[in-house]
This record gives sequence, structure tokens and C-alpha cells, in this order.
Amino acid sequence: MGWLNDDVALVTGANSGIGLAVVRRFLAEGAKGIGALVRSASGADSLRKEFGDRVAVTVGDVRSPEANAEAVAHTLNAFGKLDTLVGNAGVWDYFAPLRKFADGQQVANTFREVFDINVLGYLLAAYAAAPALRESRGSMIFTLSNAAFYAGGGGPAYVASKHAGVGLIKQLAYELAPDVRVNGVAPGGTVTPLKGPESLGKQGSKLSEIPGFGDAVADAVPLGFIAQPEDHAGHYVLLASRTNSPATTAAILQSDGGWEVRGRPARRPRN
Repeated sequence: MGWLNDDVALVTGANSGIGLAVVRRFLAEGAKGIGALVRSASGADSLRKEFGDRVAVTVGDVRSPEANAEAVAHTLNAFGKLDTLVGNAGVWDYFAPLRKFADGQQVANTFREVFDINVLGYLLAAYAAAPALRESRGSMIFTLSNAAFYAGGGGPAYVASKHAGVGLIKQLAYELAPDVRVNGVAPGGTVTPLKGPESLGKQGSKLSEIPGFGDAVADAVPLGFIAQPEDHAGHYVLLASRTNSPATTAAILQSDGGWEVRGRPARRPRN
């Protein structure tokens, strides 16, 4: 018996990184099935190969209203209900600072791409899923970042988009109460294949492949290690659980190694 027995979730960006870790953990916790919205056919194939008919996969862009509506409909057709939406698909700006943009047009293009994926994608998923979640008295959970609260987790486009996510969670929690709980998880640096925006020529890059990134994250946080996607998945389970979080909405669980108190204290050498 798990915390999510017979529940059904829809996860965007479900084929890699934190999204995939959430899919695996939800099923391990007894979920009846998982809907998944992914960008590529290859990502869809990998999910079907691993999970079979326990997943209902839709291929589409989170920036598309039609793709989000299709993902909800496919999930309902496959499993009969929807208990949790996990908005997780995102893009990172690879620390692109204001002074490094080629011109104002690149600034505008990057802003639109990052905000369309990181903010509009969540809003469209919420809009598509809200009727089914009202019926089930379910919940929404959105992936944020330590950059939702602090500077230094990216460039201005990314950091601003994640700050916007905080406002989105609070407003949706206000509007959808008492029928739907709305919460978030804010991971810190994680070994994940998060890609960059096309506007910066980073669409083929992966966060996990940046030389020295893991060591830099480990050195910057008190807990002293860079997280794996699985290290965050339990927070999503907790927030999705009606038994364990019935009174929790508008909350954001930080899973960032202690970023707020960043920097590691001096330690005495062991004898």
C-alpha cells in the first residue's frame, strides 16, 4: 500500500529528469496510472517501453493549448479520472546575463521562449486540467527552482520566470480553493538533462553535461552534494497525497540543499 493508491496524475516533461522520477515514484506509491505530455516521439517511446499501459502518453508542446487539452483528455480516457497535475516541463537560460545578449531582439526572443515554456505552459496545463481536478477535488503541483526565491540560479529571464511561478501558484491556490489544492516544489541544482532555449542556441545543451557544474553546486550548499532527480520526488508524493497534505495549499517545498544558508561552514579536520 502506498500514499497514492488508485490515484491518477498527469505529468508534463515526464520523459526525463525530475518528471521521470515523479512518474516512477507515483507508480511505486500505488498510482493507478499516469498521463504524460512530452515533446518528442522518442521520449514517448521510452515511456511506453518502461511503463507499458500504465502511462497514457501525448506528444505535444506545453506552449500549445491544444496539446494540453489533448493530454488531459487522453488521461481521462485511459484511466477515468485525474487526481493530480504535475506541471514540470521547463527550460533553463544557462546563466545568460543581460550584458551578453547580442541585441535587444535576442533579449525579447529569449524572454518569450523562457516565459512561454516556464509560465504559460503551466497556466495552460492548469486551465486544461482544472475541470477534472475540481471533480476529483485533486491538486496541482508545479516544479519551480531555488531561482524562484534567490538570485544566482540563472540569468534574468530564467530567474524572473521562476519568480513568476510563485505568483502563479498563489493565485491559482486562491482561485481554485476549496476544490483544488495548488502547491510547488523548488529543487536546487540537480543532475538533470534540462535543456536551454533555441533563442540562445542552447537547445542541444544539457545541464548535467556542463563541466564542473556538479562540484560547483555541491560546494555552494550546506548539505554538500548535488541532488539526483529522485531526491525530490517524495515532495511531490507528499503534496499529492490527500491523506498527508489535506490542509496544504499555496505552499512551496524547497529541496535545494539549504540554498538559503548557502556556503558551507568550516569543518575541523578529522584526526
